[in-house]
Formats: sequence, structure tokens, C-alpha cells
Amino acid sequence: MRKFMFSVFLGALCLSATAQNTVKGIILDNNSEKPLQDVLVRINENTIKTTNGIFQLQNLPNGEHLLVITKKGYETQKYPIKLSGKTIDLGTIMLYLDVLEVQDLSTITISDDELNDDASAADNISGLLQSSRDVYLKTAAFEWSSSFYKVRGLGSENGKLLINGLEMNKLYNGRPQWSNWGGLNDVLRNQELSNFLTPSSHTFGGVLGTTNINVRASEARPGSRITYSSSNRSYSNRIMASYASGVNKNGWAFTFSAGRRFGNDGFVDATSYNANSFFASVEKKLNEKHSINFTGIYAQNKRGKSSPNTQEVFDLRGIKYNAYWGFQNGEKRNSRLKRIEEPILMLNHYWKISDKTTLNTNISYQFGEIGNSRLDYNGSTFDSNIVDGNGDPYILDLGGANPDPTYYQKLPSYGLREGFSNVYEMEQDFLNNGQIDWNNLYAANANGNSTYVLYEDRNDDKQITINTIFSTELSDNITFNGSINYKQLKSENFANVLDLLGGNGYLDVDTFADSFDGKQNNLLNPLHITEVGDTFKYNFNLTSSVLNAFTQTQFKYNKIDYYVAGNVSQTKHQREGLFQNGGFSKNSLGKSEEQSFTNFGAKGGLTYKITGRHLIDFNAAFISKAPTLQNTFSNSRENNNVVDNLQSEKLISVDASYILRTTIIQAKLTSFYAKTDDATEISFFFADGIGGDNTAFVQEILSDISKKRFGAELGIEAKVTPTITLKGAANFGQYTYNNNPNLYLTTENNEDSKSAGFINGRKDLGKANLKDYKLAVGPQRAYSVGFDYRDPDYWFFGATANLLSNTYVDVAPLTRTSNFADDGGTPFNDYDETIARQLLQQEKFDDYTVINAVGGKSWRVGNQKYIGFFASIGNIFDTKYKSGGFEQGRNANYRQLRDDKALEKQVFGNKYWYGRGTTYFLNVNYRF
Repeated sequence: MRKFMFSVFLGALCLSATAQNTVKGIILDNNSEKPLQDVLVRINENTIKTTNGIFQLQNLPNGEHLLVITKKGYETQKYPIKLSGKTIDLGTIMLYLDVLEVQDLSTITISDDELNDDASAADNISGLLQSSRDVYLKTAAFEWSSSFYKVRGLGSENGKLLINGLEMNKLYNGRPQWSNWGGLNDVLRNQELSNFLTPSSHTFGGVLGTTNINVRASEARPGSRITYSSSNRSYSNRIMASYASGVNKNGWAFTFSAGRRFGNDGFVDATSYNANSFFASVEKKLNEKHSINFTGIYAQNKRGKSSPNTQEVFDLRGIKYNAYWGFQNGEKRNSRLKRIEEPILMLNHYWKISDKTTLNTNISYQFGEIGNSRLDYNGSTFDSNIVDGNGDPYILDLGGANPDPTYYQKLPSYGLREGFSNVYEMEQDFLNNGQIDWNNLYAANANGNSTYVLYEDRNDDKQITINTIFSTELSDNITFNGSINYKQLKSENFANVLDLLGGNGYLDVDTFADSFDGKQNNLLNPLHITEVGDTFKYNFNLTSSVLNAFTQTQFKYNKIDYYVAGNVSQTKHQREGLFQNGGFSKNSLGKSEEQSFTNFGAKGGLTYKITGRHLIDFNAAFISKAPTLQNTFSNSRENNNVVDNLQSEKLISVDASYILRTTIIQAKLTSFYAKTDDATEISFFFADGIGGDNTAFVQEILSDISKKRFGAELGIEAKVTPTITLKGAANFGQYTYNNNPNLYLTTENNEDSKSAGFINGRKDLGKANLKDYKLAVGPQRAYSVGFDYRDPDYWFFGATANLLSNTYVDVAPLTRTSNFADDGGTPFNDYDETIARQLLQQEKFDDYTVINAVGGKSWRVGNQKYIGFFASIGNIFDTKYKSGGFEQGRNANYRQLRDDKALEKQVFGNKYWYGRGTTYFLNVNYRF
């Protein structure tokens, strides 16, 4: 009995000692010195939220622990404490606004002018990752994005971008159109990021993760902000203003924002920028359970594009040279402008069914237009008094010289190849006059139909999106999420005449065709003379609808967290031709056969907590995706042809991470593997050497593509003093083609194509030998080291050094097919395997180092009033480097490629984009 009583007494004593372990305090905003609500305070698995700034954690075990204090918008505070059976009163704790609040979301080095398909499908990874606290992802977004670095070698179509729970990825290519909300940074700060495969409460997501931008008026930080920025990157000046009311006593909340970005030149010549953005969000809290929010976004954007160039051109004119512009009346005029104007209207209903269950129902409507301008130089005329053998009017195939100043016949390399005696004069002319000559274009058009015309490739989209998102806490440890989503798109696609350049009209024919009917772009309106504003060349609709649903369950326990999620979708695509194209008269007009795809996805993962400081994380997914509209129809501008044996793309992704969290070091080491199968890609270009010496404008359809990506990622951060943080990141990746995909060409069915071996406009070339070639996805290896200094007096400075390597040119699949050795049906008699391997060796770009620096300060100028200043300098030492490029597919066979590469200056060399030299960004804001 005495032993029993002693045991009971000892147990009670231990329990009493544990119960006396209490940590408490009060948390204040350092600026206002007011208590902060809803601050998360955590010790091990014990987490509470502050009420009126006060917190108290009780019944804590003895020993050494780490107290972590977090609140969005503020710097995380960490305190090592030792508990030994008594109460610890930490007193008043001040939380400091996160220095990143002084920064602006657009300080990331990648800019809007790089986010278009012209730049080798460059993707704004930073837009998806900028709000991440993960050191590696922050580095990828802020430091490596100017090099077109792609996380895990994947494009942004593999991530999901949502606004208020509604997906913004385009159905045409799967990517978000960032310009649709550009210039509205102040109201886009409230972001929820799910990295990679980790769960999102809104959607199944993609392998790059999910970002949901919350623009509810009630959740915007109350106050006003005025911002001015100056830069030499894409725009020169930016002005923004925003206001958020907070929730008033009647349950209303309002947020408004407007911005303007403008400039005549970016870093590259004549890349003008003109953008205006407007935002409004109004929310009414009907009662404690129901709230309705309306959001309107209008972001008009017009910017000048820049040209990819051969090394010959860069050597002569430098990395700022742009072939797309010329002077007109003393002003720079860029022939290639991208114009985006797609307003978004959104209505959201939030229903708090209970403290643990919510249902959000959302609807959005997006409409507007995207235009890409360019010059056409194939203008012609006809004489109704002269007829051909069929009695049709004779079309004079006039046309003009290619106005592109970098057209191969205007460059010194062509003069050297042809043995011209005036090569020096050609070089001097390019150096002194190597831009578009607008005056010559007007002079050529002065006496009748236009030979040259400026037109715009247009797509006018109307899309409706509806979804409902359900979330409930089944228990303290289990959360369930689910959603149903529906999207419907109608996309009108056509060419639109912008400027006749002094002519009287433009004859809508294809001068390269070999018959009267074949020349007509629209047999329903032959010999149509177009005026400004007319539709010509092509006209068709694309329709698409997607219905999908997902469910997800998350489990959270002391030692292990895990989740499982599933997704199912139904996608339908269809084309409707509104023109009857003369080259495809039988299958261009009317509706195509509807393409339907059913797809599934499943993912799961777990986090095992070895201790509070050491964690293991594992995730895996299988996802099938319907082909995009872009990759469904082989030549949608001219016919209804669908890609042969079209399949859904399959993707497998696996990653495993070790995570270290101590009072000084935060680190994460991840290994990953991703494989895609059954992908499709379509390209359009002129090719010489098809089936011998034949030339054709072809559609190159590459199908059954398999790609493999694997590697390791490291992010590490060490707070060596209260003010100095050292940081490092690294990626070691290898991204390659994993098979030899199928390749076939299509073109018009005419005499020229028949002589090149096409049968009914099609030529099957079997396998393209691409296995083990590297993918052109930016640097496959990247390393970064740097530091941040954050002074308690609200100023900061940081610098990073970044080494990027293993960047490869995008190879031309056609030269890796049987066509390469084909001399009109027989192999070349001078074909040399050793020389062929050298010719087909993939170009690897030089490694390079870029050093960047940032700094800023904020001042309190009154009660709740602040001035913030931020500055960044990119590429301080003006390093010149190739950020991307592609092989020209023009030399399609062995003999032509061999002879071209043997020249002193290659005529059809690879085309490149160069990274920017030294750039700056300055930002000043006043918040009140």
C-alpha cells in the first residue's frame, strides 16, 4: 500500500509540474503599438491564436522548445525557451512588418514583355511562386526567372492560378494570361500558395502547385496606397493607387485600385509599353453566415515585341537590337505589337454553414480580345480582262521584298555565300539602316492595291466559369474538401486589316498556291479586296468545355500528416470554319468532328515528424490531361484536320524531402522525378530540303512525345545574427526527351507538295530521333548564395550571386527524321555518319554568373502613415548571356545543313534570345 501511495504521489507531482509549465505574453504591432488579432503562436504541436493580442499556452512538457510566432504580413519571430515547471511571462512582443511588404510583387526580374509564346514559351514562374516562404522557390522566382528558368523543367500550364477560387488558366494553351490582371499589385497580395503537389482547399491543382489570389473586399488590409515606380526593363514608369475600406458597420466592404504603366523603350529597342488597369471589389455581409462579393478587373495592355536573332545579327548590332521596328516621321514604329484587353467579371457567394463547414459558389465571365500585329508583303492584283485556261481572272503574283531587315538575303553571310563583291556595303547598310523602312512600304503601295499591309491576328474569347467549393472539418484531425467546376469557351479567330499603308485595298489571296481556286482564302468571297477593319486570310471559331470534380481528405496527427485526392474531368473541343479555304475546300468550312476526352488524376502524400525540427515529406501523383485546343487541330487557321491518334497527356510526379527547422537554420532538400507521355506539339515554318531540294510551308506535328525530368533541389537559410540572414539555393536537374516521337508534315495539296513526296498534303516521316536530347527549358542547373541585412530601424539590403548552367538550344525535330538523309527518294551518296552526328549535336550555352542587389527603407510619418522605398539592380556586372534559342528548321536535310555550317558565317544559324544587361527598378509608395 505504501508503494502504491508513493507512486500515486509521484505521478501527481509530475503531473503538477507539467501543468505548471505555461508560456504567456502579449503581441503588439511595432508601428501602432496596438494588440494584434489572430497571431498564430506555436510550441511543438500546440498552437493557439491571440485574442486582443494576448496568448497563453498551458500544460507544456518540460525541456527545451522553440516558440514560433507568425502572422501574414509580419516577420516570423522565434524564441528558444526552457521549461522546468513554472510559468514564463514573455511580456510584450513586438511584431515587425515583413520587409517584403516594402517590396513590390513586380520587382521580380521577369516582366510582362517576356511572357508570350514568341520567347520560346517563356513562363512566369515567379507569378506562381512569389508569395512562397520556401527559400528555393523564392530564389527561383526572384533570382533565376530572368534566365527563363523553369522549376523542375515544367511550364506554367502545370500549375493552377485561381482568383477567388476560380481557375484563370486559359483553355487554349493551359497557361495563365498574366496581363489580364497586370498592374494591380496592391490588391493581389493576399495569396494562398500550395507548393507542388501539396493540398489546396480549392482545386486538385497541378504538379507545380496552386496559387489562389484572394481579392475579397472584406479581407483586404484597410487603408490607401499610392505607388510610383521607374525601371528600364519593360516599362519606364508606373503609377498605382489603391483603397480598401474594411468592413463598415452595415456589413459593406470596398476595394478599388488603378494603375498605369508606360514607356517608349524597354531594355530592348522599341519595345514600347502602354497599359492601364482598373479593379473594383465590393462585398456585402448579409449576416453571420452569408456574404456576397463582386469583383471587376479590366487590364488593357499593349506592348512592342522583340525579335530573336542569329549570332551574326547580335555581333553586328548588340543584344538590344530589335528587327521589328523602323522610324516613321521621326518616331519609332514597331510592326509587332501585342494587345490584350480581356475584362473579368466575378461573383462569389460565401456560406459559413457552421464553424467547421463552408460552401463557396462562384461564377465568372471573361470576354475581350487579344491581337498580335505583323506585316504581310504578298499583296497582288488581278486583271478581269485577262483570264487563265479555266476562264478565271488572271492573278498577278506580285508581292514585295521581305521587309524584315534581318531577312537572310540582306545579311553579309548571304553575300559571302553567293560570292557577292559588295559584302562590305551590305554590312555597312545593315549597321546604319538595319530597321524596317516604312517610307519604302508606303511608296510601294502608292498606286493601287497594297503590296504591304499591317494586320493583326485576333482571337476574341468569351468564357464562363462556374464552380462550387465545399470544405468541412470532419474531426479535429480530418478535413474534407471537394469541388465541381464547369468552363465553357467560345473563341473567334481571324486576321484583321489594321493599316493599308497608303494603298487602296488588299487582295485576299494566297499567291503561293498554283490554281485560281487554290489561291482564294475564302471561296465564298473570291477576289475580295479588303479594307481597314475587314476580316481576311482566315476566320474560324473554337469551342471548348470542361467539367471536372475533385475530392480531397487531409489527416493531421502528432507524428504524421497525410492526404489523398482524386480528380475526374470531361473535355470537349471543336472547330467551326467560317471561311472555305481554297487549298482545303472540302474540310475547311463548317464544324469539325467533336473531340472528347475523359481524364483522371490521383495524388497523395505524407509528412512524418521525426521531431519538431526534423521532418520527412513525400508526395506522388498520376495526372492525365486532355490536349489543349492549341494542340488538337493540326492547322486550325485553314482546315478541320485533327492531329492523328490524338491522346490525353499522362504525367507521373514523385518527390521526397528532408526538412530541418531549428532556431538558426531552415533547410529543405528535395529529390524529384516527373515523366510525361503522349504529349503533342505543333510547329509552323518554311523548310528547304523536303524530299530532296523541295521547299514548302509546313505544319510539323510531333506526337507520342515522352519527356523525363529528375533532379534535386536545396534551399537553406541561416539567421546568423538577429539582423543578418545567409541564404543559399541550388537545383541539379536533368530534363530530356525520353523516346523517339512520331512526326508527320502537312501542307497544301498542290504540285509542289506532290514533288516533295506529300500524298494529299501529308508526309509521314516516322520517328524523330530525339531520345536523350535535352529539353529547352532554361538552365537545368542553378546555384545561388546571398545574404539579407534587416536593420531594426526599417531598412534592409541584400545581394545574391547566381550561377546558371546547362542551358540548351531547342532542337529541330525535322532534321532528326528520315528526311535528313533523303535525296529525293534515295539516300545522299555523300552522306557521312560522323559528320551527320556533328551537325546534329545540340548546342549547349555557356555557363554564366549574375549578381543582383536589393535594398529599401520605410518610414513612419504619422499615425498609421508610412513611406516605403525599394530599389533593385539586376545583373550588376552586365553579364551577356543567351537565355534561350532554337534551331531554324529551314535546312531540313544533311547536304543543306552541312554546306550552311561550313560557311564562314552561317546563313541559317540558330536564333537566340539574350538576357538583359544591367537593369534597375525603383519603387516609392505612400501608405495611409
